[in-house]
Order: sequence, then C-alpha cells, then structure tokens
Amino acid sequence: MSDLVFALSPWIKSLHVMAVIAWMAGLFYLPRLYVYHAERATVGSELDQTFQIMEEKLLRLIMNPSMIVAWVAGLLLLSTGVFDWGAAWSWIKIAAVLAMTGAHGWMAKRRKEFAAGQNTRTGRTYRLFNEVPTVLMVVIVIAVIVRPF
Repeated sequence: MSDLVFALSPWIKSLHVMAVIAWMAGLFYLPRLYVYHAERATVGSELDQTFQIMEEKLLRLIMNPSMIVAWVAGLLLLSTGVFDWGAAWSWIKIAAVLAMTGAHGWMAKRRKEFAAGQNTRTGRTYRLFNEVPTVLMVVIVIAVIVRPF
C-alpha cells in the first residue's frame, strides 16, 4: 500500500493543496457571512433565511467535503515519509491543523445557532474570529515551507 501511495504522492499532494484551498476559502468567507447575518438580518426575516441557506450550503457542500479530503490526503502523505517527526515544524503544523479543524467546528456550531434563531454574538465577534484562519494559515505555510524550527 505504501508503495502505491508513494507512487501517487504527486497526485495526492495536488489533491491535498486543492482541498486546502477550497477549505480555506470557506473558512475565510463563512465568518464574513456571519458578520452580515448578525448585523443586518432579523430572526425569521427573508434576509435571515437567505443567509441561512448560504451558510448551510457553504458549510455542507464546500467546507465539510474539502476539509475531509484535505485530512485524508494529508494522512495518506504521512505514509510517504514527508514528515520529519523529530522536527518542531511538523508538530507545529499538526497543532495548527487541529486548531483549524476546531475553528471549522466552532463555525459549524454558530451556523446551528443562527438556524435556531439563537445567535447571541455580534458582528464584531465574527470579524475578530475571521482572523483566526488567517493566522493559522500563516503558521502552517511558514512551518511547512520555511521550516524555521
């Protein structure tokens, strides 16, 4: 199995990068939708329903599948020996990816609150949270490309 994964590693890496790009796009966009939803829509209004549809489709059709593909491809790549388990950069990347997954989960929970008409957070909260995926992305890219540790 590992010989096959190694032979396919350029394709798996490509798939991983594409999935990460799609996942990151959603992680950047969903909190922005939440900002407008929290600030401009009243519960039960037509605008509230529109935001709910947009948020749910973004999460279910783009973010969730791309996160799963990114994780599966990343785990497959681990078997090719691309990770240096003795280097700090590998552990920093893993920690940042786990934090990114946690951010995804936090956003999914907020979508359920909006859907139930129970959002209690302000647009400012979502604006601030919008920076979390950016910071994590910077950490991941520097850890993997520059490998400063």
